Amino acid sequence: MTIRNLDALLQPRRVAVIGASDRPGSVGATVWHNLHGRFCGELVAVNPRRPALGAPVVASVAELPLSPDLAVVCTPPETVPGLIAELGARGCRAAVVITAGLSAQLKQAMLQAARPHTLRILGPNCIGMLVPHLGLNASFAHASAQPGNIAFVSQSGALVTAVLDWANDRGIGFSHFISLGEHADVDFGDLLDYLGSDARTRAILMYVESISAPRKFMSAARAAARNKPVVLVKAGRSAQGARAASSHTGALAGSDEVFDAAISRAGMLRVHTLHQLFLAAEILARFRDNRSQRLLVLTNGGGAGVMAADAAAHMGVELATLSESTLHQLDEVLPGNWSRANPVDIIGDAPTERYVEALRILREDRDSAILFIQAPTAIVPSEAIAEALLPLATERPPRVLGCWLGSGAVAAARARFRAAGIPDFATPEEAVRAFSFLRQYHRHQAELLETPPAPPGIGLNLPAIRALVQRALDEGRPWLTEPEAKQLLAHAGVPTPPIRTVPPDPEAAATAAAELGYPVVLKILSPDITHKSDVGGVRLNLHSGDEVRSAARAMLQRVTQARPEARLQGFTLQPMVQRRGAHEVIVGATIDPLFGPVILFGAGGTAVEVLADRAVALPPLNVALAEALIERTRIARLLRGWRDVPPAHRPSLHAALLAVAQLLADVPEIAELDINPLVVDAQGAVALDARVRVSAERPGGAARFAIRPYPQELIEVLRWGQELLTLRPIRPEDEAQHRAFLERVDPEDIRMRIFYSRRSIEHSELARLTQIDYDREMAFIATRARPDGGEETVGVVRGICDPDNDSAEYGILVRSDLKGRGLGRLLMDKLIRYLRAHGTRRIVGQVLRENTPMLALLARLGFAIRPHPDDPDLRLVELPLQPATAGAG
Repeated sequence: MTIRNLDALLQPRRVAVIGASDRPGSVGATVWHNLHGRFCGELVAVNPRRPALGAPVVASVAELPLSPDLAVVCTPPETVPGLIAELGARGCRAAVVITAGLSAQLKQAMLQAARPHTLRILGPNCIGMLVPHLGLNASFAHASAQPGNIAFVSQSGALVTAVLDWANDRGIGFSHFISLGEHADVDFGDLLDYLGSDARTRAILMYVESISAPRKFMSAARAAARNKPVVLVKAGRSAQGARAASSHTGALAGSDEVFDAAISRAGMLRVHTLHQLFLAAEILARFRDNRSQRLLVLTNGGGAGVMAADAAAHMGVELATLSESTLHQLDEVLPGNWSRANPVDIIGDAPTERYVEALRILREDRDSAILFIQAPTAIVPSEAIAEALLPLATERPPRVLGCWLGSGAVAAARARFRAAGIPDFATPEEAVRAFSFLRQYHRHQAELLETPPAPPGIGLNLPAIRALVQRALDEGRPWLTEPEAKQLLAHAGVPTPPIRTVPPDPEAAATAAAELGYPVVLKILSPDITHKSDVGGVRLNLHSGDEVRSAARAMLQRVTQARPEARLQGFTLQPMVQRRGAHEVIVGATIDPLFGPVILFGAGGTAVEVLADRAVALPPLNVALAEALIERTRIARLLRGWRDVPPAHRPSLHAALLAVAQLLADVPEIAELDINPLVVDAQGAVALDARVRVSAERPGGAARFAIRPYPQELIEVLRWGQELLTLRPIRPEDEAQHRAFLERVDPEDIRMRIFYSRRSIEHSELARLTQIDYDREMAFIATRARPDGGEETVGVVRGICDPDNDSAEYGILVRSDLKGRGLGRLLMDKLIRYLRAHGTRRIVGQVLRENTPMLALLARLGFAIRPHPDDPDLRLVELPLQPATAGAG
């Protein structure tokens, strides 16, 4: 369940308070006090005692004069399931259950009582919620929220009241202020779906302790983050914090690194304190369109500039270098003792004109944002400076961040900037941190737009891989042997050195070494030993038969002493790979209990745990996402090369990462995989050691990915007249091709199909059309080969499902010169088959009355067609997709 009946919860017209009271200090009395006289709609109380509350009071739910949209429940735990059943029977569709202390059995009974009526429940054990523009304060919070355009959603009730107090003190308003409590029904995914399309909400802020439905959360988050900024604080960064969060919410917290990976792929921004939450909201609400990577600092105080520069160095923000032209222009308008560098210190005695001229010159560097810092002086009032700078500071696109140092003396200047929509920060450090958040946000938005298909050019030998895995499972072994693990990697396209396996006989080891050629590496082979180095089971750089024999005898003795219970099957030998300037990295995979399969990259070798240089990503991957994963590690700087060491061969790293991602998708039995070390240099990469754990429970596979991969199984090639036509899901790489298609559609056809009359289409609109979430939207394009061997789009059909998958609104467009050749029918048939298999109940749409060819096609496809009740020029069309069920409707 997602947004069904959330309008009753968040936009109610009639509210009933169950357990409203006149007893001072009670929850029922507090909730009633917060609602009475403030709520814009109808309000009624339910209490068997019928206390005098200044509004209608009835003794029971059965006596309610009208069905409420929303009920607020403040009664003892054992009464809640029965009340929910009564409310549902009366037609109520949402309830805020403030009551705490419901046992697992009572919570389940509550949900079962709500289910037949699709009654939505916020809570239990929550503070409640506030919708300021309705005057709705259905909570026992100590204060009301001011109206605004930020939504705040929190799992912690205590933080709700603290943030409310903090925001009121700073004049920050909200569209919605929601305490989730134990989120037995309504959860983060539901609210992201609702708030993501809410016109009153410009940004969504969240305090998160745990996620209970990760794929639903990711789908909703990705949809919301395409529309507006989503910023969150996630508790449980440390092991102690994770344990506290788990015990507090009754749910296990996932790995923090995995959560970070999920946040970045969803296009959201994670911060670490509540103060940072509002810093991020400030810059994203006012400065989101700025794409600058560098910062210029303009100040009237050297100390303030140094503080900004220090903060930039600490947070990885690059300060722009002033060009010779810029230096020359500034020399002409600034005193001789100005800083002649960035930060640009124009000296404390600066008159208004000096500020204006310096800002005008710095704005010519269009690749940098400008942080303006001013400390008050007696020379010119700060408000006068603000007034003079506003014409330049408000030019579009936004380039200027404000930082007025002080309090009362700069209050008017700060107010001027804020009223003009310029982001304002109290200190240089806050401003630089906010700018760093903006850069991180744009990186995450770029990852959001990546929709990887099956990795190109990777030919997995799946039959051979599955045979290796099945043999281990048949023998009851959770771990593949080292030779098996390397065979698996070789079948996946990851280079491995040649390997020999011999019995636990030093002489046999020496013979195999001679065949391979010296120097060699000798390793113990045992199904019971996965970390061979820990027990002395690895010897490197052996140069002769005598060295191999001696090393083998000593190894058998060490391993037997360290692990007497281990079964020793023998030794493995491989050539010693020696590459000057090579790097040891690790590529790994595991199954996160919350987000499913994940991929790891970082610095490898025997000290991998000590170095702790790693990053995590969610599959599926493409080259861009693989590169982003590599760049999140410290070893990435070494991989770029230095002095006489050439850069590492990035394509080989990308190929290894994409191969692991493909293994996770196609071989669900893989539960854990380590390639450590993967040695990489300028020539390529080779896997020197590997571990693979498998499970008959099939914990992996693409079905468990938190993000749905590109659905290439839906690609279909068919004959269309005398040529071949490909019907396939659209992908982000189709943007240029889709623009060319739209340019060949007559404006009148566009108006008839999608009520859109503009001839040009912006990049942002094309991005929305080509970068879609396949979990809730599908667009099939029809393509054919061009004479030059390329591909062109000749038609598109789109179905956008509501979050409940109840209905999908369709849209279709065919190139104007190809109409009348049956292409529309092919596209509609494809969409109908897909949505029927997807479980969507019906397809709906609106068609212009004058568009008779489309109406005729829809009639042939079985659509019901009827007049629009409010617009005589429109027709409503609908096609049921699923068999009718008893009681449906």
